[in-house]
Amino acid sequence: MNLFSIVKKQRQIIFSSKWQYKLSNFIVIISFLTTSLSIKATAQETNNNIVNQASYTYTDSSENKYQAISSELQLLTDVTISNSKSGRILGCAGTTLSDYTGFSVGLYEADINDPTGTELGKLVSLTRTELPDVPNNKLPGGQNPNIENANPFFLKNNPAGVYNILLDPNRGQTEAGKTYILVVNPPQNSSYQQRRIKIQITGVDSTNNNSVKYVAASLDGEPLNSTGATRVEDTLVAVANAEINQRSLLALAFIANLCTAQQLQIIKTGDRATAEPGDTVIYRISVKNLSDTGLNNLVVTDNLPLGFHFINKSVRGELDGQAVNITTERNGNTVTFRTDVTLPSQKVVNIAYAAQLTPDAVRGTGRNSAIARVLRTDNSLAAKDGPATHQLVIRSGIVADCGTIIGRVFEDKNFDGEQQNGEPGIPNAVIFLENGNRITTDPNGLFSVANVLPGSHTGVLDLSSIPGYTLAPNRKFRERNTQSRWVRLEPGGLVRMNFAVTPSRSK
Repeated sequence: MNLFSIVKKQRQIIFSSKWQYKLSNFIVIISFLTTSLSIKATAQETNNNIVNQASYTYTDSSENKYQAISSELQLLTDVTISNSKSGRILGCAGTTLSDYTGFSVGLYEADINDPTGTELGKLVSLTRTELPDVPNNKLPGGQNPNIENANPFFLKNNPAGVYNILLDPNRGQTEAGKTYILVVNPPQNSSYQQRRIKIQITGVDSTNNNSVKYVAASLDGEPLNSTGATRVEDTLVAVANAEINQRSLLALAFIANLCTAQQLQIIKTGDRATAEPGDTVIYRISVKNLSDTGLNNLVVTDNLPLGFHFINKSVRGELDGQAVNITTERNGNTVTFRTDVTLPSQKVVNIAYAAQLTPDAVRGTGRNSAIARVLRTDNSLAAKDGPATHQLVIRSGIVADCGTIIGRVFEDKNFDGEQQNGEPGIPNAVIFLENGNRITTDPNGLFSVANVLPGSHTGVLDLSSIPGYTLAPNRKFRERNTQSRWVRLEPGGLVRMNFAVTPSRSK
């Protein structure tokens, strides 16, 4: 780049910034050819850099003269970048994307307040550069490199997904222990998700021309390359002037793979919202390929609720209106469906089956879930989705799990805790249950409570409701020498809760 082209560029900068404006009570007019503005552009021989700086003077309406110097822009023109020293953004299988418009790459410091080193800090301040002597600022093949070492860098319509990030050893950016986070941002409404990759400088490799080593680790759990690795080791590539080696930058030539945010979708539906024991429910599982390639080795794992009996002969599979073979395995309430069919992109495979409800279903949740797993055909990377759930409300129908508590309050004459002939019942005795319900005995001292939920229940005899009586001592069961009784009611069961009393005067 000669001096004329430098001055031409500076002139473009000046005129593009519209330096003709009005400020309060005076007008400032700057002309490139007048002595009111002097432009200095110097190619420094020590490091072959360009310092772009402007000094200017102007006179206001009161004939007052002012003089100032603009801020300095330093460009490093001693940098040459090649394909081997550039990073790339590729698809999940390692191929270029169809369009890179809207994609950007940024390098951030790791947040110093985050002990995990995974949160973003500030953008790394990179040394500005310029790529000289390249027609239209493009590498061979039409690639658009990051010629100014901008951070973040927007790929725009780059056909190859190339980006450049140059670290400056003179600024301590390649010291061992330095940690960065490389962020690849897709455009809005993209099917790709943001990628965050932790870059940690680990030291110098003395066996490889003292190159700087780093470790890249995936922070989102997704693979970094087409082999499925989530952690890779590499070296920073040196970028230097062939004639003057005092200026040396290191290129982060990292290749990051992008996979679609969701490659698989599973949906589970049923033919009804409510059911009762004896009913048969038809379930349908739909698995859709959302990726850009075929998927195979489909495995669907379905967990049935308690009391659901899987009907093996009911299984059917379908793809594009054609039947597909589905094999099944059952282990308890878990049913596994498999098929060897390859699911093309944007296509759906449907699996239908039936399950019959048993009486135990009223004790279950009625909620079942399914998870789908596949492998990509291009790079064998795994993908999954789920769980997809379906909620069925279970009605008891003719089968109820509620039970009944029965009991009596009687005069125990022989203190054995059981009622025999000649031991009358005590009417109008009051028993309180743990939920606050109040039950009164009939003329024969009997009581019952129907539709009681299964589980543990407690009843307490209110002695104030039977004046003249107190608890009868039990000579056989010590635990019955209290006013309370504890019972365990099974689903649909029947339990007894008796209270023995004796006249107060006979105790």
